[in-house]
Amino acid sequence: MNFEAQLEQIPLKLYNTASRQKETLVPLVDRHIQMYTCGPTVYNFAHIGNFRTYVFEDLLRRAIKFFGFSITQVMNLTDVDDKTIRGAIANGVTLDEYTQPYKDAFFEDLKALNIEPAEYYPAATDYIADMIAMIEVLLHKGIAYRGGDGSIYYAINKFPRYGCLSHLHLEDLQAGASERVAADEYEKEHVADFVLWKSYDPERDGQIYWESPFGKGRPGWHLECSAMAMKLLGETIDIHVGGIDNMFPHHENEIAQSEACSDKAFVKHWLHAEHLIVDQKKMSKSLGNFYTLRDLLNKGFTGTQVRYLLLQTHYKTQLNFTFQGLDAVKSTLQRLNDFVQRLYEVETAKAGGRIEALEQNALKGFAEALADDLNISAALASIFDFVREVNCLCDAEQLSREEAQTAIELMKKFDDVLGVMTFEKREEVIPEDLEDAFAKRLQARQDKNWKLADELRDFIHQRGYLIEDTPHGARLKKA
Repeated sequence: MNFEAQLEQIPLKLYNTASRQKETLVPLVDRHIQMYTCGPTVYNFAHIGNFRTYVFEDLLRRAIKFFGFSITQVMNLTDVDDKTIRGAIANGVTLDEYTQPYKDAFFEDLKALNIEPAEYYPAATDYIADMIAMIEVLLHKGIAYRGGDGSIYYAINKFPRYGCLSHLHLEDLQAGASERVAADEYEKEHVADFVLWKSYDPERDGQIYWESPFGKGRPGWHLECSAMAMKLLGETIDIHVGGIDNMFPHHENEIAQSEACSDKAFVKHWLHAEHLIVDQKKMSKSLGNFYTLRDLLNKGFTGTQVRYLLLQTHYKTQLNFTFQGLDAVKSTLQRLNDFVQRLYEVETAKAGGRIEALEQNALKGFAEALADDLNISAALASIFDFVREVNCLCDAEQLSREEAQTAIELMKKFDDVLGVMTFEKREEVIPEDLEDAFAKRLQARQDKNWKLADELRDFIHQRGYLIEDTPHGARLKKA
């Protein structure tokens, strides 16, 4: 099967937050995508709500590649903001000493979740000069101004398109535009001139500051992403992604800053992932339902299981995390991996001749669902329909070794997007005493000694093995 040729003919349509409709992804240059994804603020371990967004971004990245595009992805690390500064001062360490362990932990978590590495992971503290240069341009254009506290602010009433992403109208926001907000984050519905450069405050900032033409201080959080995105990807980029909570004001402010500086469109396509909740409640430490990835790994779950749980719900739908759901994922993944192992074990030489049509249908269903704004539930349904139908062929001995290999290759193609399956062939060695117990159980059943057969079955189960019925008879399998 020529997967690539077929896939490049399918248009990838993604919902654009700015236009409020699905749009075909058309790169600015050839078949290459420039994508900026909002990364973590490294003041603590990332929680599963953060990773819902990061897994979605990874699914998007993999889907883009699946359809034959190349990609350059930037994911920032916010290592200077109110939270990181407070943490460094409280712990009596430098900003770098405080944030580095959380940066390291973040990359460990990405690996555990099988999230593909981005091409760039810029830290905000490495781009201060670029942020200062942007502020100077905005001051020169009269769009930024110095406030009474010495900080530099962005005047949103100087940018008529303000509200283009969140669909708020500037004329309705003028009452708030005269106010100033120096905090890095502010309430979603509160609109005000926002800070570009925070003037140094010894009590608040300790020894953490940078020199600039505007005096000592440090950049505002919103400015950081604009500077890094434009420096690494250019003044106009294809895709910008983040959590829905970043849409306003963070991404709205990014547009205002970037476009006022460059006089060009900042982003063609905006995508936002919905929130994760836990047992139908907002995740919070006070409710005792706040989980980092490490919390789940310590409870015995795997990164792959968490990944599957986070990706199986459409990114624009609120995801309700439950431990029952995470438990159910175990059997789902086992079904997929057992199917792959079964394909490895096919020994039939005669081709049944039905597999190619099944493969074509499965690939078509998977690709078309994925191309429809990453409709992951329909894409997964195509895979499981394929698994069921091919299992039936195996049961009827209508699948040859060569046909089984093509089915494995298709499953690998699916997993290029999902990143949850195992393709290493298991070479299972059954312990000798279990083989003996299994043989005795078969004899006990022939002798109709049901009591002994049940005792031997329980012994086998206690050792972590199952008795599986196959068309060729019963066999032992690791649970």
